[in-house]
Amino acid sequence: MGTNCLMDTNVLIDMQMGRLQGNGLTFVVQTVNAHFIVSFITQIEFLGYKYVTQQSEEFISFAEVIEINQTIIQHCIGLRKNAAIKLPDAIIAATALTNNLTLVTNNEKDFKNIDGLKVINPHKL
Repeated sequence: MGTNCLMDTNVLIDMQMGRLQGNGLTFVVQTVNAHFIVSFITQIEFLGYKYVTQQSEEFISFAEVIEINQTIIQHCIGLRKNAAIKLPDAIIAATALTNNLTLVTNNEKDFKNIDGLKVINPHKL
């Protein structure tokens, strides 16, 4: 479990700040160790976080970063037309959907109206 997951920025920040506990922390650590996947948006958001450290920069360098492509762009356009969703979240959702990945996020409310998107909230495990 966890090898087909796209990690959202808030989960990585929660892990870095010690906000993840118990089963949620175990799940995220196992997922990151198995196959650490992020969107380019998550990479930008994570490295742009004001508390980023050299250790955080090294950590994110181990991730497979999925770049934008025409398929993700078209999926994102459809999401923006059909759901009230911010552009960065639409890109992350489109990335997960296009690549058949489960989104690991603590931000379920912004993704709840997206058909076909699988979401795991590690804070609820």
